[in-house]
Amino acid sequence: MAAAIQSAAFVPFVQSDIDAPGPHGPLRGTLLSAAAHDASASASASASASASASATVPVVLIVPVSGPTDRNGNGPLVRTSAYRLLAEGLASRGIASVRIDKRGMFGSASAIADADDVSIDDYASDVHAWVTSIRQRTGASCVWVLGHSEGGLVALAAARETVDICGLILVSTAGRPLAQVLKAQLKANPANAPVLDNAMSVLASLEAGTSVPAGQIDPALLPLFRPSVQRFLMSELSLDPAALLSGYAKPVLILQGLRDLQVAREDAERLQRADPRAALALVANANHVLKTVRTDDPSENIATYTNPDLPLADSIVGVISAFVRR
Repeated sequence: MAAAIQSAAFVPFVQSDIDAPGPHGPLRGTLLSAAAHDASASASASASASASASATVPVVLIVPVSGPTDRNGNGPLVRTSAYRLLAEGLASRGIASVRIDKRGMFGSASAIADADDVSIDDYASDVHAWVTSIRQRTGASCVWVLGHSEGGLVALAAARETVDICGLILVSTAGRPLAQVLKAQLKANPANAPVLDNAMSVLASLEAGTSVPAGQIDPALLPLFRPSVQRFLMSELSLDPAALLSGYAKPVLILQGLRDLQVAREDAERLQRADPRAALALVANANHVLKTVRTDDPSENIATYTNPDLPLADSIVGVISAFVRR
């Protein structure tokens, strides 16, 4: 069902539900576009005319970060509304978007019985399903896929197997294999010293494709390495994002905030070395959740993870919309 809404800038949008087929139940998301461009905005328009008009409007699929994060960018531990704000910003520039709930979570809870029982390839298959559904709904010839953080790796994996993706927008996406990222993050926190040897041992086993029983994992590390998520971790550890990007023939934007505490500028630069034709945008005061941070104080940075009222960092929407339009 479509509903007209307005942004803070009083740009009229049309927001409606959209589904894609999942393994056992539907995947659910939200389609948002400027009212003048949404096929459901005019009941009097014919279906063929609506599809023709919609086909001229770019559509961006927003693939979310790891963990229980919903289509708006919110969850039990993080509340940023980043994806809703991004969708509204894109719509104000005439670009439609679809933001989604991952299989097994939130609106897509019925898609699988266990949200932990997934792999990167499973999520990539869902991207393919979404691209097909979006094209059928809007008439778009192809769909731009924007992956945020882990979503960038999913986007890269999905792009290997479909021609219906216009190009990729990799936002705060690691350029190194996950093992390197996790090792660096674990070693950077002095509080991890007592469990560091165990963490490195568990990582080595998972990287080799061998699961680790819970009894061999320090209790402090179970939230990260618990057996229920090891299948997913092993699938992620097997991939090198730069290798996936190397040789990709379609347009790519690599967008990286320079206040990001989780993904470094070096990651973005490694990705661009893998695809020298890719556009690289470094946003001076943006952090991992795309909010503005003007100091090196980690507490100020982390505070933005739970404040959905903060706007997106300046130029985030502009850089993405300019890339898509170009």
